[in-house]
Amino acid sequence: MHSRDIARLSAKFQISIPKAVRTARHWQAGQEFAFIPKGTGVLLVPVPRPDELSGLARGARAEGYRDRADRV
Repeated sequence: MHSRDIARLSAKFQISIPKAVRTARHWQAGQEFAFIPKGTGVLLVPVPRPDELSGLARGARAEGYRDRADRV
């Protein structure tokens, strides 16, 4: 992947992600993405599938965590 990989916005407001970027990030057709505004740009982030999140918080304990109510 090069820093010069660019794409053009089509008349239908679509962008094709360059192959080098898709390959480096292992992105597949049909995958969902979130667009997050960042200053004058946009951050493109893949939305994880539910099966990718399973076990993410395994072993986490609710006690000992601070809540908004206990902030000074």
